[in-house]
Amino acid sequence: MSLIVAFAAALGLTGCNADPTPVAAPVKSFSLAKYSGKWYEILRLPHDFEENLQGVTAEYRVNADGTMEVTNRGYNTEDGEWQTAIGKAKPIKGMTAAFDVTFFWPFYGGYYVSWLDKDYQYAIVTSDSHDYFWLLARSPKVPQDVIDLAIANANQWGFDTDQILRVQHPAGPNN
Repeated sequence: MSLIVAFAAALGLTGCNADPTPVAAPVKSFSLAKYSGKWYEILRLPHDFEENLQGVTAEYRVNADGTMEVTNRGYNTEDGEWQTAIGKAKPIKGMTAAFDVTFFWPFYGGYYVSWLDKDYQYAIVTSDSHDYFWLLARSPKVPQDVIDLAIANANQWGFDTDQILRVQHPAGPNN
């Protein structure tokens, strides 16, 4: 339950966001079907809701109404257990690769796919503030050039790159 509340807080508890204000513009070309599936969190800015979490993944499933179900999981090294939060992402009208995400209705936050490789193997996700930045990948192992590109983009977009953390993905049955 604490992870669910934390993810709601992470998205700013902005309520229904009428005017999205992405820090970095979402990509122009985007396929929800190709984006769906499991992603590993590779880099992130620190947040209370992800403190002590490693092995963090996000899984996106497309719903019949065009929204996505979002399942975030991470292993809490302090508690010694897996934590899960399930939310919903609805597309923002008039924008591609842009969603309002909630893990605790009625609070929503912006979720913008701001960079995506052509094969949908790597993605950078930003939000409505410089507090949220993630590099996601289809595998927990990512080439250094992709990490360098993510850091360069973060720097260009005004993020505090000195604060970016590398997420650990220990070997195991859940990774």
